[in-house]
Amino acid sequence: MADTIKLMQGNEACTMGAIAAGLQFFAGYPITPSTEIAEMCAEELPKLGGKFIQMEDEIGSIAACIGASLVGKKAMTATSGPGFSLMQESIGYASLCEIPLVIINVQRMGPSTGMPTSPAQGDVMQARWGTHGDHSIIALAPGNVKECFDLTFKAFALAEKYRVPVIVLADEVISHMREKVVMPDPRTYKIPMRAMPDSPAGYKPYGADPDGGVPLMAPFGKGFRWHCTGLFHDESGAPSGKASVADALLHRLARKIEKNALEFEDYFAENMEDCEVAVVSFGSSAMAALSAVRRARKEGLKAGMLRLKTIWPFPDEAVRRLTASAKKVIVPEMNLGQLALEVERVVHCQAGTVKLGKVNGELFHPDEVYAALKEAF
Repeated sequence: MADTIKLMQGNEACTMGAIAAGLQFFAGYPITPSTEIAEMCAEELPKLGGKFIQMEDEIGSIAACIGASLVGKKAMTATSGPGFSLMQESIGYASLCEIPLVIINVQRMGPSTGMPTSPAQGDVMQARWGTHGDHSIIALAPGNVKECFDLTFKAFALAEKYRVPVIVLADEVISHMREKVVMPDPRTYKIPMRAMPDSPAGYKPYGADPDGGVPLMAPFGKGFRWHCTGLFHDESGAPSGKASVADALLHRLARKIEKNALEFEDYFAENMEDCEVAVVSFGSSAMAALSAVRRARKEGLKAGMLRLKTIWPFPDEAVRRLTASAKKVIVPEMNLGQLALEVERVVHCQAGTVKLGKVNGELFHPDEVYAALKEAF
């Protein structure tokens, strides 16, 4: 079987990427603009021996996915802003208990019910800090339909390898537009698998190198006995109120992500080597931004484009390096400056940051970004 070409919607590509990665269980609740993912999982998973459950709400959805993951299944849910808010407590539980799962959040206008069919990118900070307490998280942001496939597949690989929840931070435009996608030969897929212990003897579900190690994960129901609690716990999983145990656990959870940040780092860059004004963006906002940058280049202006595919952990080193020649950095995003805060933190000593936020439910037009580019020069 060779590569195939398909006309595909972003939500469809997310579903196909998940199935290619070995998705076995989906639980969700319909919500615009992610519903097509649930619909396609309902149709396709039973054909492959997988399970689809429509739950009563988003809290039940992510709880069901956690349960499925604990028995060894690759699990995913999909939602949008209000549902993502409801999932936060369980995301915190999965983070502390190191339970791999994938959450696709197709962003829409908010807060609250907002404008359900309109695009936005207002969940950047919620993806990182939505659940309380210090926790490690990975969030990936597709910028086209093919990347919906690629980054969903990658999300499973990272979730399984590092025992973490991974968020695919899409938006309404990326998820609903259709593009030609070259689908790789399924025989070339390297299916991501979690590392499992060989024997129940002496098994410690949270026993790992304290310097960012990832514990082996045994499935429930296979003879391995372990405790899975949202309380701080020792290596056996037993609850503990000791300061030393909590400190060691939280530092290990943070280090297993921080130490491997370069593996997660992913971006698209164009004309960044000599740019005097850089544009840093993500998702659908970056489409208009790239058009504006190419127009500026044709007119002799040294503009550059950096589109982030990894949002969390934020790619500090890459942003700092690639914007080194820029005197100004423009950040177009469909919110009031969430990504810009991180860009400003990274480049504040070497370049000024221009926040270009849009919150009217409409996609950026290239002329809007181009006008900001011209002014920056």
